[in-house]
Amino acid sequence: VGNYKRTVKRIDDGHRLCNDLMNCIHERARIEKVYAQQLTEWAKRWKQLVEKGPQYGTVERAWCAFMSEAEKVSELHLEVKGSLMNEDFEKIKNWQKEAFHKQMMGGFKETKEAEDGFRKAQKPWAKKLKEVEAAKKAYHAACKEEKLAISRETNSKADPALNPEQLKKLQDKVERSKQDVLKTKEKYEKSLKELDNATPQYMENMEQVFEQCQQFEEKRLRFFREVLLEVQKHLDLSNVASYKNIYRELEQNIKTADAVEDLRWFRANQGPGMSMNWPQFEEWSADLNRTLSRREKKKAADGVTLTGINQTGDQVSQPNKHSSSLSVQSNTVQSVQSSYNPFEDEEDTGSTVSEKEDNKIKNVSSYEKNQSYPTDWSDEESNNPFSSTDANGDTNPFDEDTPPTMEVRVRALYDYEGQEQDELSFKAGDELTKMENEDEQGWCKGRLDNGQVGLYPANYVEPIQ
Repeated sequence: VGNYKRTVKRIDDGHRLCNDLMNCIHERARIEKVYAQQLTEWAKRWKQLVEKGPQYGTVERAWCAFMSEAEKVSELHLEVKGSLMNEDFEKIKNWQKEAFHKQMMGGFKETKEAEDGFRKAQKPWAKKLKEVEAAKKAYHAACKEEKLAISRETNSKADPALNPEQLKKLQDKVERSKQDVLKTKEKYEKSLKELDNATPQYMENMEQVFEQCQQFEEKRLRFFREVLLEVQKHLDLSNVASYKNIYRELEQNIKTADAVEDLRWFRANQGPGMSMNWPQFEEWSADLNRTLSRREKKKAADGVTLTGINQTGDQVSQPNKHSSSLSVQSNTVQSVQSSYNPFEDEEDTGSTVSEKEDNKIKNVSSYEKNQSYPTDWSDEESNNPFSSTDANGDTNPFDEDTPPTMEVRVRALYDYEGQEQDELSFKAGDELTKMENEDEQGWCKGRLDNGQVGLYPANYVEPIQ
């Protein structure tokens, strides 16, 4: 009696198991999301490192294919996360809501119905069982009383002091106890028979309620199996065509890596096969052959000699030829002056510096590689050599209101692949904006049309005419 509560409790356990399964799927979805994010971050970071690093050619593309694979796999795992939460999780949640109905007083309607059904089916049999227990107790008590009476009668016969009247009472007691045993035994047997007769109906009624609980549990078990199969399909990327294509494409990209091709490319672009800038004969010019010293941004540096600055169109050296000296063509200067000319007050527009300053040592700011030096002298220097009125003209062209640098459009003469993170990469013919002129290491600071700012070799570009 009352053992049906285990079956009733199973209904409540079914509701809790739905919650457990939802929590299980939710945690897996969170893992899928975190893994996808980590793949994306890893791919982004290493793609930048490889592109900015020294690796080149087909092997670089094969290496970068791993990052592309990670990005695509990341997308697939985000889809897995979406499927788990939007389909499987919601499906369990909706099924639980439809299968279990909460009551106002707490608990579930299905639990109460099962418990009421079991109690109703068991109540008649439980009542008869109670009667059997009472009859058994009475019968056992009568048997005990009979045995005690017989024992007293036997002992009295051996006692000579006991009078016949007392002996008669003990004998009557034994007789009555025997009659009580017969009556209680008959009643016990009768109640037990009635219980046995009621047992088949009791079992039928109980099994009927139990089968209803079994059917309810069967729905839950079948639903769980269905959901778990769907979860398995969502997690199994091996059967996804796009997943297979990712690794098929990755394998193809890796196999396209060709050491011979990379060596040939490096020879043509970074080795003996690249365009050479052989020294060319340059006429000596007293007007422009002067020495300027640069002042480092933080500490003083040795003087730098600027040579080969051609003054007139007749003296322009061959374009595309760049030696270690800085060559500025006259038409370049004129192009710059058209937008902003710091020497606009000078009388001689064909010369950038007057003869009066030929032998003066000028201090200009100098930057490190990652902070390139502008060859358009800055007015930020406290000891500006042009602060006096020595230059041609009455006003100082390097006043504080004069911009320290000027931007010039230039065109790439050769392909260049940035070797550091702060370097630009471009192809021959690409146009960019020069923001700061050449520093003492031969680097300029510029900006590509996509907004990227960085350094590039000064002798790899020419001004746009």
